[in-house]
Amino acid sequence: MDVNRWIAVAPFWALLAAVGVGRLLEMRLSRRHQRTLSARGFAREREPAFAAMVALHTLILVGAAVEVVVAPRPLLAAITAPALLLFALANLLRWWVIRAMAEQWNVQVVNALPMGVVTTGPFRWVRHPNYVAVFVELLALPLIHAALLTATLGAIAHLFVLAKRIVFEERFLMADATYRATMGGKPRFIPRVWPGVWKGETPANESPARSARGDG
Repeated sequence: MDVNRWIAVAPFWALLAAVGVGRLLEMRLSRRHQRTLSARGFAREREPAFAAMVALHTLILVGAAVEVVVAPRPLLAAITAPALLLFALANLLRWWVIRAMAEQWNVQVVNALPMGVVTTGPFRWVRHPNYVAVFVELLALPLIHAALLTATLGAIAHLFVLAKRIVFEERFLMADATYRATMGGKPRFIPRVWPGVWKGETPANESPARSARGDG
């Protein structure tokens, strides 16, 4: 690869590396939260799909880094600009989720529903905002540098992994009467407009309680 090509892909590789480092920091934060929850008697659930999720995230980062070298495509502003915007918005949403859940946020499933149900932040409107954020982020990231194959295959694989993860997680969530009453009527991913919600009013069936669960 000539010098010009190295220069062209270097900023994208730096972005991929930053995302990878961010994932490692999130894992560290999650382990700290798990220790706190464990001290309160809430254990992490054994989850077969978690390893697949970690592997998928890693493969998307590596795949995008390799694809821009072995199958370079011209960058198109019509793709790159929206991808950058979606990537930025997805990360804002992810950090909003982390802020809303505070020490209850976790990348793995911890069945701590006795602590309450999180209804603040994006959880006012949907049950699984973090999964929306992660899916959009990992779809948009390869598209920033026209890694179309990685974006396509990664998105398809991600749908399967998330489907298994959500089924596993909701087995615990929906078994809890308080969670069903508070969150059961909300959509999983795409918010609906409820009367009063956009004005900052709290729906009648919500409470300010919190819950810990896997939202990585």
